[in-house]
Amino acid sequence: MSNPTESPTTTAEQIPADLQKLAIALHDIPDEYAAQLAPLVDAVVESTKRRRRILTLVQDALGQLRLDMKYLMFDLEATRRERDDYRLKLEE
Repeated sequence: MSNPTESPTTTAEQIPADLQKLAIALHDIPDEYAAQLAPLVDAVVESTKRRRRILTLVQDALGQLRLDMKYLMFDLEATRRERDDYRLKLEE
């Protein structure tokens, strides 16, 4: 259920508390029912982890996009100032 490269803290943070409770409750029911439900719970847990990873990637990409936009706006303003300075020098 967990990836060997993930720390237990990282895995626990990626899984909502309700799913953690469900996984714990799965151990308390009879084995015949637990065997039927375990693959379904594992699929939901993996899906949740995947969604969290995707959300994190999207948030990181948006953060990078915002930073890039700030750099571009700064560069645009600097270019405009330089253009205006050159125009003034040409008019003189």
